[in-house]
Amino acid sequence: MRFFAILRISLRALKRNLLRTLLTMLGIIIGVAAVIAMVSIGNGAKAQIEAQIASLGQNVIIVMSGNVRRGGFSMGFGSAGTLTIEDLRAIEREVPDVAAASPEVRANAQVAVGNQNLGTSILGVAAPYPEMRSWTIASGAAFSDQEVKNSSKVALIGKTTSTQLFGEDQDPVGQIIRIKNVPFTVVGLLGSKGMNMMGNDQDDIIMVPWTSAMKRLTGGTTFRNFSVQADEADQLADVQQGISELLRQRHRIQTGQDDDFMVRTQTEISDTATATSKTMTVLLGSIAGVSLLVGGIGIMNIMLVSVTERTREIGIRMAVGAKGFNILTQFLIEAVLLSGLGGIIGIALGVGTSKVLAATQHWPTLTSTNSIILAFFFSAAVGIFFGFYPARKAASLDPIDSLRYE
Repeated sequence: MRFFAILRISLRALKRNLLRTLLTMLGIIIGVAAVIAMVSIGNGAKAQIEAQIASLGQNVIIVMSGNVRRGGFSMGFGSAGTLTIEDLRAIEREVPDVAAASPEVRANAQVAVGNQNLGTSILGVAAPYPEMRSWTIASGAAFSDQEVKNSSKVALIGKTTSTQLFGEDQDPVGQIIRIKNVPFTVVGLLGSKGMNMMGNDQDDIIMVPWTSAMKRLTGGTTFRNFSVQADEADQLADVQQGISELLRQRHRIQTGQDDDFMVRTQTEISDTATATSKTMTVLLGSIAGVSLLVGGIGIMNIMLVSVTERTREIGIRMAVGAKGFNILTQFLIEAVLLSGLGGIIGIALGVGTSKVLAATQHWPTLTSTNSIILAFFFSAAVGIFFGFYPARKAASLDPIDSLRYE
């Protein structure tokens, strides 16, 4: 019996009980749709995190100061100012493959323009910082090394802060803003970056020279963070090790003592940030995969029932010359058709669900071609796996007993 003839017989058998066929396919449809939708949500979240990590800059290493303990509780790295400008200069001078470096002086302050007044984040940095952290300048220009050296009262302003202070379409360059009643001239408007991984608006910020921030705003003498940029991505590990060894030496940390600083590469930050997303993607995909298993069991159940119902039909086919292999192929094709068609419908439903969630709930979703192909072949494999036993049972029936079956 030729393959296409067997295929026609299988399709005719499935159409004979259309409602039962659709209900049998339902488990596969729901399973595949759930897998596609859940994996799309997980991939979208992972891609969003990776984009936000990339927006931090290329080949960036974060150096954080030590921690403070209050009431027996550790406040975490970065809570104590154990880093000095001499440490930064030593890193620039003595650690090979360092392209640029900048201290970070963070503060929250009231900013006023005319009758507008708001609280925002102030970040004191060196001149290379915007380029290191992939900040574009939408208007104006960044402040210079000389302005940092002179503690000039100049500022770069984020898009959100600019909109709140000056209005939607106003260019703030050249305007005067008052930070803690200290006048600063806006020399540049930062390009928009959007939300970070913590859900904070990165555009609600004002950057000033770190010298001005320490002298005029915070009065501090130490730093909680450095940003260091390596020349190339493959040099990150060497630069990280060089910074650690240099700071241990400068801070006179003996062997066996804990560091009073922490050095983290962009890769480590990315791995940490995406670990939870990967775990959730696997978990959600596994839970959705249970539906495929249930659907496969449903296919086996229905195919066993079908074998019982069609025992006489099988006997007649064998009596007129059909071989056991032909019967096996017929029932196996029926099982694969059930799972394959269910898989196609499930893929369409899963992709549609992810699009609807992205449009209505604003969840980041990313449906990859690989996940679609994998879901389809997995659904077909479910049909083969769970359809083989009923097909083998049908092929092993005795023709004489089958013809006598009532």
